[in-house]
Amino acid sequence: MAIKVSENGRLFTLQTKDSSYQMFADSRNVLLHLYYGKKIGEENLSDLIFCTDMGFSGNPEEAGSDRSYSLDTLPQEVPSSGVGDYRDDMVRIRHADGSCAADFRFVSAEVQDGSYRVPGMPALYDTQDEKGETLVITMKEKASDVMLKLFYGVFENQNVITRAARLENHGSSAIALEKMLSFSMDVLFGDYEMVYFAGRHAMERTMERIPVQRAKVEIGSIRGTSSHHYNPAVILCEEGAGEEYGACIGACLAYSGNFVAAAQKDQKNQTRFQMGIHPTQFCFRLEEGEAFDTPQVILSYSGSGFAVLSHQYHEIIREHMCRGAYKHARRPILINNWEATYFDFNEEKILKIAKQASELGIEMLVLDDGWFGKRDDDNSGLGDWYVNEKKMNGTMAQLSSKIHALGMKFGLWFEPEMISEDSDLYRTHPEWALQIPGRVPNRGRNQLVLDMSREDVREYLLERMTTIVREASIDYVKWDMNRSLSDGFSCLLSPEKGGEVYHRFVLGVYDLLERFLAACPNLLLEGCSGGGGRFDAGMMYYSPQIWCSDNTDAINRLSIQYGSSFFYPISTVGAHVSVCPNHQTARTTPFETRGNVALSGSFGYEMDLNKIPDEEKEMVKVQVAAMKNYYDLTHEGLYYRLSAPGKKDFMAWEFVAKDQSRALITLVKTDAQGNPLPVHTKICGLNPGKQYQCKLNGRVASGETWNHAGFTLHQTLREYDSLLIEFAEV
Repeated sequence: MAIKVSENGRLFTLQTKDSSYQMFADSRNVLLHLYYGKKIGEENLSDLIFCTDMGFSGNPEEAGSDRSYSLDTLPQEVPSSGVGDYRDDMVRIRHADGSCAADFRFVSAEVQDGSYRVPGMPALYDTQDEKGETLVITMKEKASDVMLKLFYGVFENQNVITRAARLENHGSSAIALEKMLSFSMDVLFGDYEMVYFAGRHAMERTMERIPVQRAKVEIGSIRGTSSHHYNPAVILCEEGAGEEYGACIGACLAYSGNFVAAAQKDQKNQTRFQMGIHPTQFCFRLEEGEAFDTPQVILSYSGSGFAVLSHQYHEIIREHMCRGAYKHARRPILINNWEATYFDFNEEKILKIAKQASELGIEMLVLDDGWFGKRDDDNSGLGDWYVNEKKMNGTMAQLSSKIHALGMKFGLWFEPEMISEDSDLYRTHPEWALQIPGRVPNRGRNQLVLDMSREDVREYLLERMTTIVREASIDYVKWDMNRSLSDGFSCLLSPEKGGEVYHRFVLGVYDLLERFLAACPNLLLEGCSGGGGRFDAGMMYYSPQIWCSDNTDAINRLSIQYGSSFFYPISTVGAHVSVCPNHQTARTTPFETRGNVALSGSFGYEMDLNKIPDEEKEMVKVQVAAMKNYYDLTHEGLYYRLSAPGKKDFMAWEFVAKDQSRALITLVKTDAQGNPLPVHTKICGLNPGKQYQCKLNGRVASGETWNHAGFTLHQTLREYDSLLIEFAEV
């Protein structure tokens, strides 16, 4: 059993292979957080808490005359709201009488076999090889009939503990839920930094770190999506932690909407660490008998740095979040026409691109935006999901048949959640768009957003998409989403439910995705939101790969893919080779380097291969062969970051096979200098007791030697040159 409960039923110790998580319901039924860290025994650690009268920290009634006992200073699993804890709360309730208070106390606990589900949302699931356990703790609000259930899931071998919560209204009056996070944790001791991943469109997930002090460190999104600007995955680590050193706790939210993540020291230097749905513009009304479920947070601990933490997240997301026919099956190498043609294409152009691609070994063509409705630019047509047969010179099924005849698979781009005002759909159903009566709506990319909380909207989209996919035998769908949400108003929701729009939108998207994939179970779905605007674990439940960024510049992609790798498997990263000068940066990089960088992801091309020289066409053949050769390494192996952006004049990373039989290092020269210094990189993950040959220079040494001594390159690279360096067991 991974979940240990004491004989009196009040001490709970969750054990994974290398970590422990402990909490305790004290004599006043306050659920205390005691420990999350390196694996320990089951001894009660409540004596780590030293209570003193801090002054201006009030006392609950149960404390009597004991001024040292205060909710304002105790380390809690569920911080109270409005009753004496002045730190950030986890649950905020507006009661029928207008008061705002929540004070939850322990009632009971139950251990369940298997993993828990979160209604209507993604969550880690059990497999035949690995089954989780669940602890459910029930708590009651002291002065009302509101119950709270805390869910703790344990995946022992993966060193993962999940948290989620359900709030139930058992009273006779409605309540307004104004805040409901997925987890809160008060870390008793230590100095920490918060590592997070920030950016903007086309420059996502740049790693940043800030010391956690009494000034709160907080990131989040109120854009309706997880966003390009902050990713819903953060690390709380000891000061100075690195790839191979330091204790760190990861928190990854399986949710694709508004979120918040925060850490702050309190007056006792305890650190409150929290994550969940952002409370801004959130208010959920619960009538008698109704409940609200939070998204799941995936927690993991490493006592030896970021690399191990990343391996744990890669494994759990790849094995227990990603689903479908392409969970492990090799994904086809694709070519997308977007940067080749944008909206200016017809059947002849597409077939010409496909024919050349098939001759070079590419396995799928993806037809991007512009094949439907009146859609010759991005100002019209969204929502009219009917094939423009004049532009396509026939039906989509006819084009698909011609693509398949070339021995290729065929994919289509959709943007289901959006609507153009210049569209037949909007002219028929203007009420289907999110917009506030009496206000001119804010536009993004000159488009509005469909109200995905509406069943009729989802039914329309499901019918249109499944009809096209089935009739045309579509093998792949790219599901895009190209603006942030605003004007959050649904005409189907009563005024008191106005704060539910953004969360109901996300639930609607998940519902449509689930039903669409159930109807088309063999489809490969790639997520996208202007690239990486919804690159999160929640979307990976539906799409095993996500277009990592609209920026295809190989040098910019080094930092984007570096930041993505801390939590997300390389198999989820959509990465393509594009033309130069690059369309986003105007930079020119060698064709070989563009291929080597894209090799660290789900691989493809973003160009018209008819327009490149014969020399580069031959390189395409080499890159296609390399992708097939190294697929088990890049998509199933262990990933190591060997350098960080801007720290050296090169970037390097490594893949190691699960059986440690071989490894692949990719090295990119990012800066050229006069009188250059040698390029030396560390090596990780080889079996110390085995011999490995470096295929670049033929040298043979033990894994122990390679791991400790590293590798020096005996050649000078020009700026933006790159190498693949393979090590094979001999």
